[in-house]
Amino acid sequence: METTPNASYSLTLRVKLINRTGALGALTTAIGRAGGDIGAIDIVSVGRGVIVRDITVNASSSEHGARIIEAVRAVEGVEVINVSDRTFLLHLGGKIEVVPKAPLKTRDDLSMAYTPGVARVCQAIHRSPEKVFTLTIKRNTVAVVTDGTAVLGLGDIGPAAALPVMEGKAMLFKEFGGVDAFPICLDTKDPDEIVRTVRAIAPVFGGINLEDISAPRCFQIEERLKEELDIPVFHDDQHGTAVVVLAALINALKIVDKRMDEIKVVVNGVGAAGVACTKILLSAGAKNIIGCDQYGAIYRGRSEHMNWIKDWYAQNTNPDNERGTIHDVIRGADVFLGLSVPGVIAIEDIKRMNARPIVFAMANPIPEIMPEEAAAYVAVMATGRSDYPNQINNVLCFPGIFRGALNCRASQINEEMKLAAARAIAEIITDEELNPEYIVPSVFDRRVAESVARATEEAAYRTGVARRERHTEETVSDELASV
Repeated sequence: METTPNASYSLTLRVKLINRTGALGALTTAIGRAGGDIGAIDIVSVGRGVIVRDITVNASSSEHGARIIEAVRAVEGVEVINVSDRTFLLHLGGKIEVVPKAPLKTRDDLSMAYTPGVARVCQAIHRSPEKVFTLTIKRNTVAVVTDGTAVLGLGDIGPAAALPVMEGKAMLFKEFGGVDAFPICLDTKDPDEIVRTVRAIAPVFGGINLEDISAPRCFQIEERLKEELDIPVFHDDQHGTAVVVLAALINALKIVDKRMDEIKVVVNGVGAAGVACTKILLSAGAKNIIGCDQYGAIYRGRSEHMNWIKDWYAQNTNPDNERGTIHDVIRGADVFLGLSVPGVIAIEDIKRMNARPIVFAMANPIPEIMPEEAAAYVAVMATGRSDYPNQINNVLCFPGIFRGALNCRASQINEEMKLAAARAIAEIITDEELNPEYIVPSVFDRRVAESVARATEEAAYRTGVARRERHTEETVSDELASV
């Protein structure tokens, strides 16, 4: 199944046309008939009897793009000079760089930034190790760490192939949270070696963002690093997803007039995100959650296809010990959370749910059920896609939650900080604005990261994990004076 044409499969076609009436119309008609979505049309040059244009076209897949190109080549009087894939062009040479914050133009500049002046700063940190947060990039820098074993929907593609995703994550940190981030792609799948390596590089960073590490290894790696490091460790695939899901559900429940502690929630997909979503919903007051994997419901006493995290899940969810497939346990559910694979449920399953059901189908790029299919039968629908309303997108969470944690030099990101972040996201949308197609704010809403950062920081102070005095002008002066 092909998705809607979108910018991720965007092409720029440089074409030479005979400069006569109707030539451009014939070209655009051919693109339209091939299913292409035309964006910009620019004139490159005009010659004797010909005109060269750049046509930007969105396709729905690489194969669809190839069909569009062939359709253009078939138009009489059109020559395709060049085709550029705009996504690949964006990645040429990587998407991030390191730039100095201060100029190096004179001997004085050099002597302060490097030797001999830098030695005084090194000695200050040696005498008072906490000054590393004041006098180095540790103050505002996060490591984005992966082993490339669970990258997007691509699976185990390795650390090198995962690097473009980690670069993108670093861009999002900077753009939305003002946080400097750097990708660390590790060429090992050994949890012990990953923990040792991250522990060894931790002095440089104020926080560790784990990314795209397969379950159940990711749970073990995160827990060990949280125990061994004194800086925040946050597996975004788990907790970022969970925070945004909770925010969306808080607002969705307002629309259907249901309470968190009264609903039945069915979670399909008990991997990293599914487990974290379950944990945060339990913390928020949900009592009846049933998780399903490809073998059916997880319940106390199940012995087949289990592991230690599923054992935990069985002991802490499914209070009525329901058994069967997803199609069985979805009966009477108020909420369906899909963190699995395309096409898991159908209209018949939604009809078995309680009145005014909420469906979050978050498999990407094809959800567990398409919004067009479910529209007539659900009260609120959300997906992980940007081309439908209510996108559950982690970028609503992680830039702000790390911004808040770094601001107060938190030693960890605890459950109270995550709950505060979720409520902050939900509260961006006022009661007057709230409607079934607007339960989470846009990722481009600049208020989100600021609100999440404030709420996270306040929760850190409230729970005693903040290590910096509350920020005031006097505090900054004291820091400089104590150097």
